[in-house]
Amino acid sequence: QVQLVESGGGSVQAGGSLRLSCAASGSSRNCMGWFRQAPGKEREGVAYIDSDGRTSYTDSVKGRFTISRDNAKNTLYLQMNSLRPEDTAMYYCAARTNRKFACSGVVYSYWGQGTQVNVSS
Repeated sequence: QVQLVESGGGSVQAGGSLRLSCAASGSSRNCMGWFRQAPGKEREGVAYIDSDGRTSYTDSVKGRFTISRDNAKNTLYLQMNSLRPEDTAMYYCAARTNRKFACSGVVYSYWGQGTQVNVSS
């Protein structure tokens, strides 16, 4: 079982930056991802990273967000730059065991509790 704990959310003005962190219990060299859910909207996948460090992003964050992982620290990151009000949401990290590649569009087994990001105009 994998336990995930997010941190780093907060309130910023449009154009600002935040860095989210997700501490994972145990070693997780499998698929990991960041998701978000805004009030009244469905949860969406934001960014994914595979066991070799290859990344993929939803179109709305390409060029602004960067997902990375530090395997030695068992920590997942999401660097968010040029934030927009529409990025306001609860952000969750997730992990999927037994899958190392092709990480987008699959079901994730383990979820953190979420960290809130608010972007004001």
